[in-house]
Amino acid sequence: MKSAFWLAAALALALVTLHAETLPDEPPAKVAGFTHVRTVGGIQEYSLDKNGLQVLLLPDHSAPVLTFMVTYRVGSRNEVTGTTGATHLLEHLMFKGTPNHNRESGTSLDQFLESVGAISNATTWLDRTNYFANLGSEHLEKIIELEADRMRNLRLREEDRKPEMTVVRNEFEIGENNPLQVLDREITAAAYVAHPYHHSTIGWRSDIENVPIEKLREFYNTFYWPDNATVTIVGDFLPSTALALVDKYYGSYPHAPKPIPVVYTVEPAQTGPRRVVSKLAGQLGIVGIAYKTPSGRDPDAAALAVLAAILTSGKSSRFYKALTDKNLTVNVQGDAGMFHDPSLITFYASLAPGASHSQVEKVMTSEIETLKTGGVTDTEVSSAVNQLLAASAFARDGSFAIASAINEFIAAGDWTLFVTINDALRKVSPGDIKRVANRYLQEDQSTTGWFVPLATESNHE
Repeated sequence: MKSAFWLAAALALALVTLHAETLPDEPPAKVAGFTHVRTVGGIQEYSLDKNGLQVLLLPDHSAPVLTFMVTYRVGSRNEVTGTTGATHLLEHLMFKGTPNHNRESGTSLDQFLESVGAISNATTWLDRTNYFANLGSEHLEKIIELEADRMRNLRLREEDRKPEMTVVRNEFEIGENNPLQVLDREITAAAYVAHPYHHSTIGWRSDIENVPIEKLREFYNTFYWPDNATVTIVGDFLPSTALALVDKYYGSYPHAPKPIPVVYTVEPAQTGPRRVVSKLAGQLGIVGIAYKTPSGRDPDAAALAVLAAILTSGKSSRFYKALTDKNLTVNVQGDAGMFHDPSLITFYASLAPGASHSQVEKVMTSEIETLKTGGVTDTEVSSAVNQLLAASAFARDGSFAIASAINEFIAAGDWTLFVTINDALRKVSPGDIKRVANRYLQEDQSTTGWFVPLATESNHE
């Protein structure tokens, strides 16, 4: 789902950020060719002078392992009609080797990772693509060598595109069988008419099937450059050693030969409520309501996360009491998108057997209006914030968890939010909740969607 990150991440970041906040700010490493930019919460930021590569280092010697992650500031927001899904398909092709490291010669990235028992993968999202490996700290140089090599030397071949296209198409088809994903896609596409968040990250089926290899190569040669990337290393390593290795393998690359294209499309003001209905095979109906919200860097982001939790998180949430406790829904959920550009706060309710879409929607909108008029209590805010902080203890632990969380804030446009977000959550007040609810949960800024199972279509009124 498009906005799954923010509430999950907000529910998960506290332990990690508390850990980061308690780390001493060690003196920056002095390595020729690097500029130390800043140190925040124990995380050191450097810039490789030769090409602008951003490097984030967080040493932790508690175990002889580390996470190496590369985040490219390119996602589905950089796609246009005809190339939707290109970022994701290119992510798959990034594992197909280079002239120097490939499966045919036994020197591929996958073969190395398998040989050392590493865990590795990649993900694509709206604002970024990331590649990561969790492995023993003694293998740091090799993973840097392999990742640096595929930044600029990837073999992009039609013979690889065709089979990977079928893999991606299969992922698309799996999503088509998930009612919540289908509804979320439809709501998002209706909420955005101009901005490229309109397109789902996996892309539209016809683009997945038909995008030519030349377009993928053009995409690669536009965005895969050092000055559009961040290397994050978390775990057992020495900063001076890591920086020297980054320079050794990434330092030969220049800046991008042309400026990285900027997404300048601004979503026009919405002038009234929008509605979509999706009718497919399924068991339970779903009602979803989304409202326009600002970017993840906006000061209101923390309050919106707490608002989403007050309405949907746990048995004490307002929607749970008004809907699930009344046997109108089997579950409720909500999330506030935290992305680079203005996003959505979205609420979903899965209908219980016998409940109608109109009935559930009426209760949801009534609860929202009640909150906007009467506000929330100190107890509700405290409970929601404590949930956000406590859940992190179970969801964010270890070097990969830390690197993954930093990755999302890189995508949102400011990695230091990783360190500061907890304080922002703790400062949220009942007045903030009422204010952001009245500012953003406006009917004219809403998009409402119904998923109607074909077998029970007659029951949706």
